[in-house]
Amino acid sequence: MKAVVTGTSGGIGAAIAAELRSRGWTVAGLDLADEKPVDVRDAAAVARAVDDVGPVDAAISVAGYYEMLPIERIDPERWQRMLHVHLGGLVNLTRATLPGMLDRRSGRIVAIASELAVGGGAEDAHYAAAKGAVLGFVRSLAAEVAPAGVRVNAVAPGPTDTPLLAPDSPWRAPDYLATLPVRRLTRPEEVALCVAWLLDEGTFVAGEVLNPNSGAVI
Repeated sequence: MKAVVTGTSGGIGAAIAAELRSRGWTVAGLDLADEKPVDVRDAAAVARAVDDVGPVDAAISVAGYYEMLPIERIDPERWQRMLHVHLGGLVNLTRATLPGMLDRRSGRIVAIASELAVGGGAEDAHYAAAKGAVLGFVRSLAAEVAPAGVRVNAVAPGPTDTPLLAPDSPWRAPDYLATLPVRRLTRPEEVALCVAWLLDEGTFVAGEVLNPNSGAVI
């Protein structure tokens, strides 16, 4: 089985790639930090990279970034970049991998969304909006392609212990952690387990969102 994963240079993407490899998957990573960098905003670059990989059984869209800003500081360029990376990256990966899956009437697409797409957050408007758009795309595409044997789902982690969260991030503050039922951040390896389940076991699941968020949204 072969998977292509975006954003594999660290954090959640690296954990997903490692988990899938431990289960016998062949994993091709697409990342800006690679020797041959791939910007997920560039549809042609993503298509070329996927062509080099060949037919894939699963596509996992992870590449992204996070920033907190009050609404008055989110200028049009920041809005566009956030949407292009998160939603555009997922769309470009889908366009590159879905035709082959439809031809074979088999495949899995998983998008990494966010708890903030469900619950929102102060100073997170552009990030939450982009991740909310990801969920809308996932649910709509799932309804369209499930009859053809392709399952599309999402995983929406809560704040996760990766370098994307700065040491002084409010999500790392003891006062915030104390509000979580499990009293700690989600771990990348736990997100990876959710993705692996959707690929290996969740063959009947379509258009769903798994929520490994330490109980932040119940």
